[in-house]
Amino acid sequence: MSDKRINLIENFVSWQGEGPDSGQAMIILRFKNCNLNCPWCDTKVKMRISTEAPYSLKEIQEAIIKTRSGLLITGGEPTLNKYFNDTLSLINDLDYPIANVESNGYRLQNLIASADPTKNVHYMYSPKIFNTDDLEIALSRSNLLLTSYPDKVYIKLVYEDRPEINKYLEWMSIFIGENISSFNKVWLMPEGVNRADLISNAGMVFDVCEKYRFNFSSRSHVIFGFV
Repeated sequence: MSDKRINLIENFVSWQGEGPDSGQAMIILRFKNCNLNCPWCDTKVKMRISTEAPYSLKEIQEAIIKTRSGLLITGGEPTLNKYFNDTLSLINDLDYPIANVESNGYRLQNLIASADPTKNVHYMYSPKIFNTDDLEIALSRSNLLLTSYPDKVYIKLVYEDRPEINKYLEWMSIFIGENISSFNKVWLMPEGVNRADLISNAGMVFDVCEKYRFNFSSRSHVIFGFV
């Protein structure tokens, strides 16, 4: 096992709180920086005030075995140029039962193409759609990622009732169509940085999930405070 060290602002055992692998035991590995500045980001303060610390691959591997956990690689943005090779090392050089990589899509295609295809990794593409330019980027990336890597990529989206997001969901529903293998690919989440907001906004998201036959994700890590 390599003694390579990776700078992170968080490295702790918890559970996945969002998407298709919710509830699974995970070691949360969080990078500090992001290329975006989303207004509802639930880790914005944490990323700003936290100090990076080095962790060796050997340490992380020992924690996987000791805690019987998978990996949740998040941020920040794990595919930023400064983190790209470190993220690739976490995926390729460690042994784990499952890994999740959470990304806004910045260099996600490059990461998947460079990663060991035999590893059990679910790549969570979370498009950030605030305007028409963002919408076009999200449509292009979603088409490319789901077409190129149908067994590895999931869409995870914080839902807000805005025209651009609704257009994206309409497109996604048509894209999935009657393809049974893609029925579980889209997970919608309520907006909010605390329990009260998430619960207040959940009803609207359930309605949208029912309309398009998408999946609902509660963001239980925020609701129950375990991250």
